[in-house]
Amino acid sequence: MLEPNHATLSVARQCALLDLPRSTAYYGSRRDDTLDLELMRLMDEQYLKTPFYGVRRFTDWLRDLGYAVGLKRVRRLMRVLGIEAIYPRRRLSCPAPDHRIYPYLLRGLAIARPDQVWCADITYIRMWRGFAYLVAVMDWFSRYVLSWRLSNTLDTAFCLEALVEALGTGTPEIFNTDQGSQFTSNDFTGRLDQAHVRISMDGRGRCFDNIFIERLWRSVKYEEVYLFDYADLREARSRLTRYFDFYNHQRRHQGLGGMTPHQAHTEAVLCANPG
Repeated sequence: MLEPNHATLSVARQCALLDLPRSTAYYGSRRDDTLDLELMRLMDEQYLKTPFYGVRRFTDWLRDLGYAVGLKRVRRLMRVLGIEAIYPRRRLSCPAPDHRIYPYLLRGLAIARPDQVWCADITYIRMWRGFAYLVAVMDWFSRYVLSWRLSNTLDTAFCLEALVEALGTGTPEIFNTDQGSQFTSNDFTGRLDQAHVRISMDGRGRCFDNIFIERLWRSVKYEEVYLFDYADLREARSRLTRYFDFYNHQRRHQGLGGMTPHQAHTEAVLCANPG
């Protein structure tokens, strides 16, 4: 709102009118995020190819590409991206005591019908300047994306909005997520409890417990996100709206016998309820 070259109002007067300290007018961020964004774009693409890369391997890989990065910087960027190395390991740490962690209910379970199991997950979406987070709710049986939301903050609100929209179309028997704070929050789990849905959560650090939505992210990124350089959140939301419509209604899956997710979901529901 400040105009340094205003014809009649000095910067000091503008700050006084806005009730701001004068130092605000001259403050500039000391961090240059350009390199961080470049590194995150590279790491995001590489993670889909090598999800077993941890901090040290990513650091070595980036150094091989000519980037002078340290372990602390790579660790911070991995946290921003929401990624971690995937490999079998002992459980050496416990989740925060104020969050209830639910058991993984899908091991050995035959997924035989729509609305038997839904899942949700969050992924990083890059833009020309900055990045956003995408959450989706998907039916495991049909791969049908029931709802999704895009946000520039990693909070619970946009995940809860996606959940409420999905529950407006039906109710699953089981809802599976990872142990992220958005999904373990009282608001999120409370909404599932109200709908009498059994809650399942992946093992810590094991994204393949939620394999179908990980495959969704791979499709979204290779078929849409990496092909276009979104200018801002508005363009990202517009293009992703078109992509998810294509994914649900036109993109055929070999695992679904050549049907689209919408066809697989609709036909299975009709067969289960012929009347």
